[in-house]
Formats: sequence, C-alpha cells, structure tokens
Amino acid sequence: MKPCYRVEEPDYRLSPMTGMTRRHYIDCAKYILERAFRHVKSPDQPILFPTIPGSKSYPQPGAPPWRTRSHEFEALERTFNLAGPLIHVEPEITLCGIKLRDYYLRHFLGALTPGHPNSLPLPEELPDATYQFTCEFGGWAKTLLLMPDVLWPHWTRQQQDDIALTISKWAHHRTTQNNWRLFNICALSWLKLKGYAIDDELLKSHLLWVASYHAGNGWYLEQSYNYYTISLFVVYGTIWNRAFGDTHYPEIAAVLERSFDELFKTYPNFFGRDGFINMWARSICYRLWISGGFPASFLLRSKPLDPGWARRLCSGSLLQFTTREDFFVNDIPSLGFYGHREFAIQNYSCPASPFIMFLPFIALALPEDSPFWIATENDGTWPELGRRSRRTVLEKPGLTLVNHGSTGTSEIVSGKVYDDDHNYSKLVFNTHFPWEDHNPQGGTAQEYSFRSLDPRDLRGVDINFYLTGRAVDNAASKGAGFSTAQSILFNGVRDNVLYRQLLMRKPPNNGVGYIIDLAEITIPGGVIRVDRCRLAFEHELTLGHYGLPHVGGREAVVRDVGNAARKGLTAAIPGRQVAFLAYSGWDTVRAQAHRGFNAEAEESTVLGAYRKRTAPNPALELMVSVLLHKTDDAPWGEEELSPIRDFQVLDVLPSGSVLGATLTLADGTAYVVDFKDVDGYKAC
Repeated sequence: MKPCYRVEEPDYRLSPMTGMTRRHYIDCAKYILERAFRHVKSPDQPILFPTIPGSKSYPQPGAPPWRTRSHEFEALERTFNLAGPLIHVEPEITLCGIKLRDYYLRHFLGALTPGHPNSLPLPEELPDATYQFTCEFGGWAKTLLLMPDVLWPHWTRQQQDDIALTISKWAHHRTTQNNWRLFNICALSWLKLKGYAIDDELLKSHLLWVASYHAGNGWYLEQSYNYYTISLFVVYGTIWNRAFGDTHYPEIAAVLERSFDELFKTYPNFFGRDGFINMWARSICYRLWISGGFPASFLLRSKPLDPGWARRLCSGSLLQFTTREDFFVNDIPSLGFYGHREFAIQNYSCPASPFIMFLPFIALALPEDSPFWIATENDGTWPELGRRSRRTVLEKPGLTLVNHGSTGTSEIVSGKVYDDDHNYSKLVFNTHFPWEDHNPQGGTAQEYSFRSLDPRDLRGVDINFYLTGRAVDNAASKGAGFSTAQSILFNGVRDNVLYRQLLMRKPPNNGVGYIIDLAEITIPGGVIRVDRCRLAFEHELTLGHYGLPHVGGREAVVRDVGNAARKGLTAAIPGRQVAFLAYSGWDTVRAQAHRGFNAEAEESTVLGAYRKRTAPNPALELMVSVLLHKTDDAPWGEEELSPIRDFQVLDVLPSGSVLGATLTLADGTAYVVDFKDVDGYKAC
C-alpha cells in the first residue's frame, strides 16, 4: 500500500486547485479505512489499535477494565465516520476481505446488546460519573441521524430493541460541560425518532442549555473558545436540525440555525488559501473535524458558502494531512498534528480518537448533484485580497482572524484565554507555521516568556507576605525556569489597533504587577507589536517568533539584518522564512535551536528577543518589534524589512494616557497606540 494518500487521475477541469472530486473523496476514505483495517485479522475481531508506550493517552497500564472497553468502542464508533459514508454510497463495499456493513452490524450489535460477551458496561454498573461512552453514543447517533439507511434497518426488531435499551441508558445518563449535551441530544432524538420512549423534558432541557451557551458571532461558550463550536455545535447541531429538530422543536432549531448562519459569515477565514487548518486549541489531534463545517453548510437552508470555494478548502485540508507519510503511525492517524507529539494531545485521547477528524466525509451524504460536488473549485475572496492582509474581529469570542494575501496563510489571534494552556495562549497561531511547545529555558515560540529575578521569589517568600502577613504558596523553584502568560484578556480594537493584555501571574501573586499590554498593527505578511511592559519587579523576558522545523535534519539559515534603526535576524528553511526586527525595549535578538518542541520535526530554530531588568522598580517601557513571515524562498528585500518609517514614544498622550506611541509606516499610514483606560476594557 502507498505510504500516504495520492490523488490518482485528478480532475483539474472541475477542481483546478486540488484535482479532487466526489470520486476522490470515496477513494481517500477507502485508503484511510483500509490502512486501519490492517489491525483486523478476521470479521470476528473487534477493531482495536496499538497503544503508545510512554504516552499520556489512555488506556494507561493498570486502568480499570471499562477504560479498555471505552478504547474499543471509540475505535468502532470513530472509524464509522469513514465506514458510514462509504456504506451509504457503496452498500456492498468490502475492504481487506471484510464486508463493511456486516462488520459494523455485528460489532455494534455485540457492543450494545446487554449480556453479550463484548457488551459495554451500563451506567449503573459504574461509579456515578461521566464517561467517554456518552461521547461515542452521541457521535454514532449523529451518523445515524444523517444516514439512517446504513445500519438500523438491517437489524431485526428484537436486535433494535436490545440496542435501544443500551442507547437509552447512556442517553439519559448525566453529561458534562456544554458541548457534551449534544451527545445526549443526538442519542435521545434518535431513540424518539425510532419510536422509543424518552424523557422529553430532559431532551428539552439539554436543548435550552445548548442554546444558552451562544456567546455571539455564532460562537458557543467553552472553557476558552475553540473548534468545538464548529465541529460539535454547528456540525452536530445542523444534522440534528434537519433530521429531528425542525419537526419536533422548530423554535429551538430556528434559534440554533440563526447562530450557525452567523458563524459561516467568517468560517472560511479560519483556513489558509490552500485549505490548511490551523493548529489551535485542544483536541488538535482531531485536526480535520472543523472542515466538517463545509459539507454541513449545505444542509442549512441558507446555503451560506460559495460551493466551489467550500470544496476547494475542504479538499485542501484533507490533502494537508493524508498526503504526509508522518501523519500515519501504526497505519492510523497519529496522536499529534503531523507526527506523534505528546504536547499536542490530552489524556482523554486514545489511539482511536483522531478518527473523529473525518467528519468532512459527511459530504458523501449530500446528493451527487449537490452544488458542493458540481461547482468548479475557486479561491473565494483570496484573489481580491491581492498582497494585502485582511483582519476580521469577532468581538464576542474575542477572536481575531488574519488572512495574509502575500503568503496565503491565515492566523488566529486568541483574546479570551483563561489559563496557561499553550493550545490557546500563543500570541498568534498560523496555518503554515504550527505552534511549538513551551521551552522552560526561554524563547518560547510566539509567546512572551518570563522569569522572575525578584530576590523574594528566589528565596521562595511570597511578595504579598509583607502586605498581608499571610504567605501564599510560592516555591523558590518558580524562579528557576521561564513561564508564559496565565491568561489573555481581550481589550478591543480602536483606530485599527488591536489591544489585548497578558497576565503573566494572577492574583493572589500580585497579578497587577505582572501585566504586559499588547497593541498590534496588522501589516502584509506580519504584525507590528507595540507592547507596554508593566512587570513591576526584577525579571528576564523573551519573545519568540514562529518556530522553523529542521525538516529532514536541515537547519534553518540565519542572517543578521540589523542596522542603525533596529536589531534584526531572518531565518529560512525551504518554502518558509521569518524575520524578527526589534526597534525598542529589547537588549538583543537571537536565534535558538530547540529540540522536542516543534510539531513537524524534532529540532527547530526560533528567532526572538531578550531583555533583562534588575532594578528593584523597573521602568515602564514600550517594546516595539516587527514579526514577518514568508512562504517562498525569495530573498528578503530591505523594503520588506522596513515597514516602519518612523515612530515616537510618548510619555503622555493627548488623551491623558501614558506611555504610548505614534507610528508612520512605509506606505504613509499613521497609527496612534494609546493604552488609555485599557484595564477598563478587559474581557475574558
């Protein structure tokens, strides 16, 4: 078998960018599922994938038996995201000598029939808690709601009744957080659709809860805003609307649909011109699942997307991963973004978890004459962008989207982040420069990284002790390594300048003395940062650029581009380059070699800036820098490296604010960076 997927006989008439048509989606699904079925030696054997030694993924050695059963059921249900659509379009399909419909009929029946040797535990057999089974039942029910023909009619009535009993137990069981309610909603709705009794008040309650989570701009509340809005609220919710909600809960379905329409106004802006997905937020090993929004949009009444652009982006995102050999580990999608990376996964993931990423294959449930399939691929709004950069601000979730016409990349700038989770806490995330893990030695990519030099910290005595007489946990080891922001606050956009704040420490550890005020000006291929440092105690500080992976072991080429106006470095690998220019507030710029932090390679290069302040009461300072990126090999021109014609730091601005700046860019555009009342605008 080929080491990765290749588009065979591409159709560049219908799909001039990717060559992919409906036939290729079928081929791609077969390729991925056939690799997975290498782990199935006979129709009797449940599909189960090898665990990763030393990984934090589950099941861990010594875990209770239900964790292994959960792993098995997750493999069965999540591979059905490929098998279900394939059975729908080719009912007699056979892979690896196994007829898919018969296989999934047999193993779902065994898993869901009480008393069967392979049956799942029921909630009453386990301690009262929430379990992964709920998630998988919701995912399975979502597929059945969309494609009811693939399994259910092929069981006898008695088999259906036995299965319904298990579904009902888990559908009525307690759930957790917000997005999980959709799992219970889908499972309960499937039961009612098939004539089984459910707790209608519970279903209605879940629906009202879900509707209550809408925060605005089509986005739904999570711990921090993330892709779950797209992949669960929008994709699952749209399927539920069409299969059940329109008939049984039309008012609530209409409320949800309005929010989905709102999200799709900016949805394509999350993707690079070539369809690349951004490595952002938790559950990143699910990667492609956000592309499920493209076919789901054609289930909405409004049909909000250009179909040729939608398929172009959806296909491009598929090819981003499936055409890479390092994407597959043990013949299945890795636990990571490209290859396996522990820092990119959570402990609720198992080797089967990434198969939820194949939500885009719900496209095969669309009719063959759907606009999604028959429209000619196009690049949407990218051509009109030219070499300019476009910034879209979603005030309610605090997200800023940037599309760079000069590089074809798209960026996500998070603005409401509650904790120091690097899945969210980067200053910016880029589709073509996946994020790196935190480096405790400083220089973390796309983050401000801070180390206290306060002698009280170094002694392990909390600085608040002298004010309150009460010590707070503050081990001396805290000062040994660099740490990153504990939260990001969104402060809005004024006069085309985006304002945010970093809290490097939260109260009770004197959070007011650990603030960096961020001001960002979007420019073609990058950003100008005019950040105000309000670190009130002795410290070291670093700011890193995007990491450049050493693909194939080839190191990045680093060049000094400093001059009288700035300190500066560039770094280049084939097809990608970055430049870091420091104008004010930094002691030096440097290139660091990192090992074990990058998503694409074991080693990487990160350009960045460094400063050290040892005065007991450091001055308020502006840190002015420019971070640029390119997706070609053309040498940097001095014009590219000189986006600022002039800037002036002002102690007092006309507004009455202190320590801001005026800037004139090379194209003559003028900006005023004014932090007036910035603390009063904070939102998280």
